[in-house]
Amino acid sequence: MVAVSLRNGDVDPVVVEVRQRLSRLGLLPEQGAHASQVFDDEVLNAVRLFQQSRGMKIDGIVGPQTYRRLEEAHWVLGDRILTYMPGKTIHGEDVATLQHKLQELGFNVDRLDGVFGPITDRAVRDFQRSVGLADDGTCGPAVFAAFARLTRTVTGGNQEHLRDIAAIDFGHSIDFATILLDVSDDATLLSGTSLSIADVCWDIATRLEARLVAAGSQVILVRNEKTARPDEQECARIANDQNVDLVLSLHMDKCDNALANGVATSYFGHKLSRSVVGERLADTVQQEITTQTQLGDCRAHARTGDLLRLTRMPAVHIDLGYATNTTDSAIMAQDKTRDAISSALALAVSRVLAVRIG
Repeated sequence: MVAVSLRNGDVDPVVVEVRQRLSRLGLLPEQGAHASQVFDDEVLNAVRLFQQSRGMKIDGIVGPQTYRRLEEAHWVLGDRILTYMPGKTIHGEDVATLQHKLQELGFNVDRLDGVFGPITDRAVRDFQRSVGLADDGTCGPAVFAAFARLTRTVTGGNQEHLRDIAAIDFGHSIDFATILLDVSDDATLLSGTSLSIADVCWDIATRLEARLVAAGSQVILVRNEKTARPDEQECARIANDQNVDLVLSLHMDKCDNALANGVATSYFGHKLSRSVVGERLADTVQQEITTQTQLGDCRAHARTGDLLRLTRMPAVHIDLGYATNTTDSAIMAQDKTRDAISSALALAVSRVLAVRIG
C-alpha cells in the first residue's frame, strides 16, 4: 500500500504505477516503459474521473484508499482464482462481478461490495452444488464456464434491498439499539476560529451519545477525545465485530474553493447495489440537520468509501459543512448549532429505528 498521499505537482516513483493503472482502465493513454514520475494535470483529471466512477470522494489525491481501489479495479472476472481466505481477504471488481452474477441467479451474497467474505463463499458453494460441481468454494475455470452456460433467471425482487429493510423492520428499536460513532480527529482549524474539526465533531459526538444513552441505546465510540481515529477499514472491522445496528461517521469537509459550503451525507451505493436503510438514514439526517441549523443542503449521495462498503450494517458519513468556509465555520463554532445537530442526529436515528406496524 502506498505510504504517502500523492497529489498534483508531486514527483514520485509511485506515480509511474498510478499512471499505468489508470492507463489500463482507459483513463490515460498508453504509458509505455518510461512513464513519467510527475503527477501532472493529466493524472489529476484521470484520478478525479476514477474516483467519480467508483463513488469515492473526488479530491484528486491518491491516498491509501484510492491507491487500493486502483489495484482492485484492474481485475476482471476470470483473471484469477477467487476463494475465501480468512485473514487474507480478496478484494476486487472481479469479486463484485461474481457477486452480481450470483445475486442475479438468486443466491444470497449480502451486498455487492467486492469483498470475498464468508457470505460470498457460501453463495459460491451453493451455486457449485446447484450445477453439479464440487462445493469447494473455489471460483475458477469450472465456475466461470458454468456462468457462461447460464442465462439470467427471473428472481423475486432484489434480495439485498429486502434483507436491508427487514434487518431494521424486525430488529432493534432505539431503546435497544447499538450505535457506533466514528469521530473525525482532523486538527484543521475552522476558518476564523480557534476550534478544530476534531473539537467540533467530538463535542457533537458526546452530546449525541448522551441523548442516545438516555433513549436506551448503547453507544460505541471508535476513539476517545485524545486518541487518533482508526482508519476506515479498522472502523468497519470494529462495527462488524460488535455487530452494531447503525454507524454514524462525523466529519467536516475542506475545499480549495472557500465558497464551498453546506452539509452532505453519504451512504453505501453504486450502479449495481445500494443500502436502502443507509439511504433512508442519510436522507433523514440531511433533512433534520438542514431544518434545525443554517447549514446549506448539499443532499445525500451514494458512495463506496471503505467505511460505507465494508460495514455489514447501514452506515452514514456526515460532512457537517466546510471548515474552509467562513460562514459554515461561524455556524459550527456556535454552541447552539452543535447542540441542534446532536438533537437532529438523535431524532433521525429514532425515526429510522422506529417500530413500524402493518
